Amino acid sequence: MKQSIKGYHKDEENHWVAELRCGHFQHVRNIPPFICRPWVTTKEGRNSMLGHELKCKKCDYGEP
Repeated sequence: MKQSIKGYHKDEENHWVAELRCGHFQHVRNIPPFICRPWVTTKEGRNSMLGHELKCKKCDYGEP
């Protein structure tokens, strides 16, 4: 199920985590060439993705 991004925080390893509208979290890493999300490296980039939808596996599985 797709859920929109409503905010961000960093985890204990200093990686960015998207806070989804459903209440779940999802890492949004930029690790080229495997995962290319250059937008996550700047505040402006992260802000530009607020409202963007990501697939939430926890919602797919019905997790709280």
